[in-house]
Amino acid sequence: MTLAIVLAADPAAGRLTEPGRPAGEPLTERLAAQWRRAGADDVRIAADLTELADLVAAVTGPVLVSGADLVAHTAVLKHLATSPVGPTVALVLTDPPAPGQATVREERGQVVEVDAADASGVFGGALRVGAADLPALADAARRAAGGGPLGAVDRLVADLAARGTLIFAHRVRLLVAHRVGDEAQREAAEAAVAAVDEDRAELKLSVKERDDFFTTFFVSTWSPYVTKAAARIGIGPTGVTMVSVAFAVAAAVLFGTGGRPALVAGAVLLYLGFVLDCVDGQLARYTRHFSAWGGWLDTMADRFKEYVVYAGLGFGATHAGFRYGWALALAAMTLQTVRHMTDTWYGALHDEAARRPKVVSADAGGIGGKLNAASTRVQADTGSVSYWLKRTVVFPIGERWALIAIAAALFGPLVALVAVLVWGTLAFAYTGGLRTLRARWMRVPVLTTVDAGLHRDDGLLARTLPTARRPLLLAVLGALGPAGTLVWALLAVHGGGDLPVWVPVLALVLLLGAAQGSRAPHDGSLDWLVPAALRAAEYLFAIAVGVAGRAPAWLIFGYVLVLTLLHYDLTARLEKRQSAPPLHTATLGWPGRSLLLAIGLIAGYASIALATLGAYLLVVFVASVVLAWVVLPARARGGVRSPG
Repeated sequence: MTLAIVLAADPAAGRLTEPGRPAGEPLTERLAAQWRRAGADDVRIAADLTELADLVAAVTGPVLVSGADLVAHTAVLKHLATSPVGPTVALVLTDPPAPGQATVREERGQVVEVDAADASGVFGGALRVGAADLPALADAARRAAGGGPLGAVDRLVADLAARGTLIFAHRVRLLVAHRVGDEAQREAAEAAVAAVDEDRAELKLSVKERDDFFTTFFVSTWSPYVTKAAARIGIGPTGVTMVSVAFAVAAAVLFGTGGRPALVAGAVLLYLGFVLDCVDGQLARYTRHFSAWGGWLDTMADRFKEYVVYAGLGFGATHAGFRYGWALALAAMTLQTVRHMTDTWYGALHDEAARRPKVVSADAGGIGGKLNAASTRVQADTGSVSYWLKRTVVFPIGERWALIAIAAALFGPLVALVAVLVWGTLAFAYTGGLRTLRARWMRVPVLTTVDAGLHRDDGLLARTLPTARRPLLLAVLGALGPAGTLVWALLAVHGGGDLPVWVPVLALVLLLGAAQGSRAPHDGSLDWLVPAALRAAEYLFAIAVGVAGRAPAWLIFGYVLVLTLLHYDLTARLEKRQSAPPLHTATLGWPGRSLLLAIGLIAGYASIALATLGAYLLVVFVASVVLAWVVLPARARGGVRSPG
């Protein structure tokens, strides 16, 4: 249940009247009606902050709060109420601040300071507060009830921010929202609202404000028409996602089949699948149908589609006579997964740095500070050549899919895989180098406030080993062992020999050495690289075991694909601040899985070990998905129903 509260405590509330109503009647009723249309289950008008605190204390669901001086499209309130960025979100406007209105400073979409001297916007007089932050909201309301230079709702958000509450910023784009202080301002704001076609603006808003070059110019120019059609016929975002998966699987099959007609048809299907991949998000934003299930499914589907396409390309290249087609597909999948792990934890590092502005500005004159300032300038110069170059060089998903489609259609699967690997490696080197410099400048220990063992996917075995410091050094050494083992195994198999037993044993020892960093503080400026290094170490070791044991290439690929599903499942939940998957402990952790594979290799049953362990992990993954998204939510509702 969602409660909306219109706060009528500000002096402006008594001066603003609804046209056609008796003079002096406040405008609060109009806002109350808008909150109902925006989806609030219950709407109350609070005379002051003390009454608001009492109302908040009696509810357990999210609470919507607004002052009485806000004139806006109903869609603005609906977007704030349904914003998927975080549990607590504040409306932020670009209007010049009036007396009594709080200014805010934002960093990476977070309100990091209220009533700031270097403000980037003004508080829009409305916010949504998540259930976990309701006690803080009630306390803030009671503290702010004593008065002050700011208006009541402004004092409320200022006190929340001062308590360290994580508040995300919701900016108004294309629609209209203004805080007004007299009848003339109200009339001007009402005229601005009436001048905008609300539905047309919402459809445009379904497209991301800042996207990558290929998506912006070759997809988003026409995908809103598909979004509108899907909304009219009643197809939900999940349905669009599943059709997109089907298109990608069909493209992978065509890439594996070979032949020019099949390759061209596969490229077309891949492009259409990517369009639908954009449409599912646009449809969710247009219809405001957000859910944790939908966000998780979109993340998992994106990775599954891409890696299935790699499999099709690997099979096609092998079928065309290239011996190492599957090896290239494995390399592309491993590279992309490790890149995504660094993206995740660098983002966490940057978010943490944004909440600690004094730490960030400590070395503004150093190379990290200069890089940060240069990046900020480029990002602000939207539409410039440097802006698009920066967004393209990092090789985002739209560019990856475009490159695969064009290269496969014109030159074949082998060239497509090589192109993906070359551009992906260069992009990884570029982003990795710059981020390393900026991370050293930020000096924020990002993993000290989270369960590092869970993020690392260590498992029970790692917790039984003695603790050693320097987790990054241990992780790098742990990855070098499997990398060397893989090279040795490739040379041995290519020459017709066998890998000496002591080589994988030594690699396993190095791996288990990396596990000793599980409980050590991850407080180094570069420790955000640890999870990615461990992913690389496990994948390389699994591939080395498969090569040394002469397992089929498709089996090695399938095993690593299952590992990526487990890791993306874990990462997707952690990014959304959710708990670990229900059966996460049953996945054994990367040290346990690697130990089992090493035993299988030494015993002479590498293929059986890969197939058995892979099948087991896939069953655990599917069971965990069913538990997380079907069984447990159904129990919470008191019934049984599939997620939708």
